[in-house]
Amino acid sequence: MDKKGLTEQEIRTRYITPAIRDAGWPAAQVREELRLTDGQINPKSKSAPRGKCKYADYVLYHHNRPLAIVEAKDNNTPSRRF
Repeated sequence: MDKKGLTEQEIRTRYITPAIRDAGWPAAQVREELRLTDGQINPKSKSAPRGKCKYADYVLYHHNRPLAIVEAKDNNTPSRRF
């Protein structure tokens, strides 16, 4: 199958998870689909509803502290540089 046709979950399962494992990260130090924020507060009304939660695809821990965040994308999403 062409990589362009793979979903984000398929990319994670076939490529990213094995690469993290092959790099030596023990399963106990890798967390998937971890919620990072509760969502932005929108104080436009009295109830101040929250926006959407932010999730990380992978968070890598070292000595019980978060060290790196890995974000997966499908092959149809343009890459961004920060």
